[in-house]
Amino acid sequence: MAEPNFIAPAQIQKNLVGTGVMKANMPVAKMIFLGIFAGCYIGFGAQLCTTVCTGWDGAFFGLMKFLGGAVFSTGLMLVVIAGAELFTGNCLMPTALLEKKITFGGMMKNWIIVWFANLAGSILLAWMVSGMSGLNNGAVGTTAINIAGAKCALSSSEIFFRAIMCNWLVCLAIVLALASTDIVGKIFGIFFPIMAFVAMGFEHSVANMFFLSSGLTAETLPKAAELAKPGMCDVLTIGNATRNIIMATLGNIVGGAIMVSMIYWFVYVKGTENK
Repeated sequence: MAEPNFIAPAQIQKNLVGTGVMKANMPVAKMIFLGIFAGCYIGFGAQLCTTVCTGWDGAFFGLMKFLGGAVFSTGLMLVVIAGAELFTGNCLMPTALLEKKITFGGMMKNWIIVWFANLAGSILLAWMVSGMSGLNNGAVGTTAINIAGAKCALSSSEIFFRAIMCNWLVCLAIVLALASTDIVGKIFGIFFPIMAFVAMGFEHSVANMFFLSSGLTAETLPKAAELAKPGMCDVLTIGNATRNIIMATLGNIVGGAIMVSMIYWFVYVKGTENK
């Protein structure tokens, strides 16, 4: 009989306990390097999304959003399959915390170090690809400004609730990837939830670290800024960018830690030690 290529939901949640222990006990240097990589990997997906969404001029809105989300999923595929430390994915660590296998302090150390490493990687990649903002006569830079400006124009409550739904889907994407024992299954498990959150306009703190850095950089190009939508350059400020990332981070914690990690722990792990 062929080996099954699917892991049941209850077993996935139990496996997350061991994953949480590994992440909490990871050496700081490894957290930093893998966190920087994750920021870059998500940035690769975000830059690809920006490029693909350039040149539509308001036509075929739904198709553009779908394609943007489709290519953005490359970022999480790189994180999960190649291996990296992503803050939003690490919001699944409360599964191990609730099983008392790690401490709250150990989890918070991972979250804080990885969050700042993700930020460093995102800013690094935004700087490395800044020259690409001039592609297509500055149109790619204009798209970067429009994406970042639209995020800065959102109210804090909009960002927060969109971020909850975002990381709900991101953590489910990770769960679906863990459910598969082959790489094709992992790719498909990641693709659909990530495509969905981008197409629906939800807020991902690490992706926004790149999108906002890229938009602020592109804003310095006169041609890109001149062609941006009215008001985008006015709202695209470091202050608004910081507010967006903070609120997205808080919402992402709720979406991942509560809606996925804690609730699935209660359903599948709590009280099953002797079964």
